[in-house]
Amino acid sequence: MNMLAWLLLTPVASACVLAMVRSLHAAGWMNVTASLVTLVASVLLAIQVAGSGEIVSAYFLIDAFNVYLIVLTSFVGLTTAIFSRPYMAYVHETGMTDTRGLRLYHAMYQAFMFTMLLALTTDNIGVLWVAVEGATLATVLLVSLYRTPEAIEAAWKYFILCGVGIALALFGTVLLYFAAQHSDGWSDASLAWSELYQHSAGLEPVVTSLAFVFLLVGYGTKVGLVPMHQWLPDAHSEGPTPMSAVLSGLLLNVALYAIVRIKMLVDGSMAGTGTPQLAGWLLMGFGLTSFLVASLFLHRQRDIKRMFSYSSIEHMGLMTFAFGLGGPLATFGALLHMLVHSLTKSAIFVTVGHAAHIAGTQNIDNIRGLIRTQPAVGWGLLLGVAAIAGFPPFGVFTSEFLLLTATMDSQPWFTVALLSGLAIAFAGLFRHLHPMVYGVAPEGQVPVPANMIPVAIHLLIVLVLGFAIPDVLAGWIDRATLLITGAHWL
Repeated sequence: MNMLAWLLLTPVASACVLAMVRSLHAAGWMNVTASLVTLVASVLLAIQVAGSGEIVSAYFLIDAFNVYLIVLTSFVGLTTAIFSRPYMAYVHETGMTDTRGLRLYHAMYQAFMFTMLLALTTDNIGVLWVAVEGATLATVLLVSLYRTPEAIEAAWKYFILCGVGIALALFGTVLLYFAAQHSDGWSDASLAWSELYQHSAGLEPVVTSLAFVFLLVGYGTKVGLVPMHQWLPDAHSEGPTPMSAVLSGLLLNVALYAIVRIKMLVDGSMAGTGTPQLAGWLLMGFGLTSFLVASLFLHRQRDIKRMFSYSSIEHMGLMTFAFGLGGPLATFGALLHMLVHSLTKSAIFVTVGHAAHIAGTQNIDNIRGLIRTQPAVGWGLLLGVAAIAGFPPFGVFTSEFLLLTATMDSQPWFTVALLSGLAIAFAGLFRHLHPMVYGVAPEGQVPVPANMIPVAIHLLIVLVLGFAIPDVLAGWIDRATLLITGAHWL
């Protein structure tokens, strides 16, 4: 069995088995083991791609663009599974969910991993749509896990908004197939991305552009782009914390990956029309709007998980803007930012989950003195916020510096907006951070069982990437940049 089969079949089989396992201890370790096998398969698959350049079959495509996202998804899936084993056991002990709920959690966790990996590996745009819809259904069940009125409301809002969005994406997919049917010099119409990309210059440009609009709105809902973002803060605040870590760190990347793939087709079809930057300008507009709006909303939050969900919207907006800006430097910076944001934000949500358990609430005003009550959690939150805010020498600073440099080079007027948004976001995060970490701890606040190993690993990697990017990783990202833009950066 090849590595791609191991990558996809492991979470499927694990989801089926975990749905029936009654032992909480065994289920937690099985979840970790399945995630470890998936990670090993993804690394071995990446080694194959490094040697062959890409892997193309009738249904799957693995190239430089998606292979590093596959490894990232598997890695964060493993570290989050390690965190969730004791975390969900504590949730069960406190009565927030029962044994049946934990079986549902572990099964849906692996089902969620499968849908994301399928979306990243498939060569068929129709299957991509199905995989993203499957991820929506899996996460709806995770959002509503605690069965509180607020959790049920958040799950319904998530289901309805993302359902509408994914329906628009389906219409865009149909339009893209229609454009392929009416393409010049190509009679074998297909939904295989590799085929569409090879013949993108012959795609009907007007229909392709219209398809991109629907696909951008549809998948942009999953990315959390403003104004389609309303589901994201509620889903984060009401769902279990491990779900928030993989939702913010992974699913948003998958949806943005789908948009960038479609943009590559649109750019090819528009190359001879005199307006090749149509998709880029749309991405820049949605991205910059999301970035600025989310930066402002950071100041108004009173729920710690909602605050960091708006931080995710801010950073996804920044990445969307960078992909729209185009060019090798901006694209390299956006790909690097996808990596460091995923690692940092998942680490933050792990810390936030422990902080909420220590304080007994997610209300920011009631979370105080973490560094005195449980220093590991306090320091984890402090370093995580410093990293996500772009403090040097963390890797987020490096990627944001590359994006600012690319903006000043090609669209200098947007530099002021980017710098203003970064400053506003910085103030919004740190106005709440100091009392949560250094404030006076309430009487009776005691430590909780905390697994900070994933936090330490993630932040250490982000720190190392701020000093130097390993040659292997730089080569991957540069090859992905070449694929997306047609030009090397390194």
